[in-house]
Amino acid sequence: MANGDAMATLAEVLAFASALGAGLMGGFFYAFSGLVMPALGQRPTREAAAAMQTINVVVLNPLFFVLFFGTALIGLGSAISALALPADKAAVATVAAVVYVAGCVGVTMARNVPLNEELKAASADGPAIEALWRRYLRDWTWWNHMRTIACVLAAAGFMLALA
Repeated sequence: MANGDAMATLAEVLAFASALGAGLMGGFFYAFSGLVMPALGQRPTREAAAAMQTINVVVLNPLFFVLFFGTALIGLGSAISALALPADKAAVATVAAVVYVAGCVGVTMARNVPLNEELKAASADGPAIEALWRRYLRDWTWWNHMRTIACVLAAAGFMLALA
């Protein structure tokens, strides 16, 4: 196998893995936007806030980190290795990687994590929890929609790079 063929094969494998990872993350975030947050929004505030505080602890696990950050790393590798592909496919893989890193990882770190930290610091039984929870539910969910869209777009981009 020629070196160019090996690089093209690597690019395709990484694009496939990136599409799979971004798709899984998109589904994960979609479940929160479409199911978890609306359900919590129907529960009493103190109960909902306490449940979300627990979710925010439980989600910090190796499986989540491997999928979340691993997809970013593989996506960046896909963009670099895609240089062995035709220019249009390389461009699509690069855009997909940027969309995933900015729209998933970037939004998470810049928007969702600070909101999680604010909720973590609050007492679910405290007097300010009503206003905090209403704002948290609205803002966190909106940013989660953005993460969902970014992941789906990234997954589609990586798939297009394979077409």
